[in-house]
Amino acid sequence: MMKGTTPSFEIPSEMRAVAERSVEQAKLAFNNYMQAAQEAVSAFEDRVKASQVGAQGISKKAMNFAERNVISAFDFAQRVVQAKDIQEVVKMQAEFVQTQMQVLSEQLKDLGETATRTAMDSVKVPGRGNGA
Repeated sequence: MMKGTTPSFEIPSEMRAVAERSVEQAKLAFNNYMQAAQEAVSAFEDRVKASQVGAQGISKKAMNFAERNVISAFDFAQRVVQAKDIQEVVKMQAEFVQTQMQVLSEQLKDLGETATRTAMDSVKVPGRGNGA
């Protein structure tokens, strides 16, 4: 028996080439997977940001409408206090209600359109046009 010698084992060059290609393909697949995952996370973050911005816009618009409606109510109250008789109060009341119904209808339409636009904007995928 020979002591101290180990048989030499050489990997055939074809086997080495196959192993190297496999490692390169695995690296490429992993890099592609990571890039797709990063793009998905980025698109999700963009959607969340768009939704938040849209929700803030809708909230501000609603608060603006509420403020204008309260001011209108105070203006109406001021005019009622200065009315000369009950007929004038009834007439002012009818005009105020009619005007407010029209204003509220326009405000609801505006809020609905804004909400729809916000929802559509939040589902758009960057880089893919208008669809998902």
